[in-house]
Amino acid sequence: MKPNHHLDHSTILAYAAGTLNEAFTVVAASHIAVCPSCRDAVRAAEAMGGELLETIPDVAVSADCRARTLAALEQATLHRLPLRAPRSELPAPLARLIDAASFDDIAWKKKAPGVAMFDIRLPTQAKGQLKLLRIGAGRAMPEHGHGGEEITLVLKGAYRDHMGRFARGDVADLDEDVEHKPVVEQDGDCICLVATERPTRFKSLAARIMQPFVGI
Repeated sequence: MKPNHHLDHSTILAYAAGTLNEAFTVVAASHIAVCPSCRDAVRAAEAMGGELLETIPDVAVSADCRARTLAALEQATLHRLPLRAPRSELPAPLARLIDAASFDDIAWKKKAPGVAMFDIRLPTQAKGQLKLLRIGAGRAMPEHGHGGEEITLVLKGAYRDHMGRFARGDVADLDEDVEHKPVVEQDGDCICLVATERPTRFKSLAARIMQPFVGI
């Protein structure tokens, strides 16, 4: 697998710094697990960050600050650095989070004809929403924009939009200015891992009416 669409540079830097929110971190880590190019970019960003830290003078911190920092670091590595990759068709960071070895193990909920979803629970204090989305072969999502940033990782199948073809391992790292209409290819369902800041902005009235029931 050699992905053709990669994480944005700002996402790489935020991931390396540990400032990416929890939902986006899972998607980024799942892409990085299968993408040598983005993995190298993260290592370079981490090395740059380490060099910058070397130039900062030492400052004494309280015991409370140290404890909170260590706790935050422990939480940040939950999806970034899995201790053992399970045998799964899912990327290791995702497989550990939902305890599934295959897409058949997932309790999909049908939302519309040809559309099924699985909401992934994150800690109560976590930011962002994370879900798995399965779209049937040949089906098109209504044209839409995004209320904030959104990162979508293709786990199975492929879709096309005006930005190109997105297949297994590819990631669409989008901001609120992008509008598109993904169309799934005819040879099978497309399964994606999606992290969002805010709900999708559908352009058509019918899609907006259905949005509360579909939950996208």
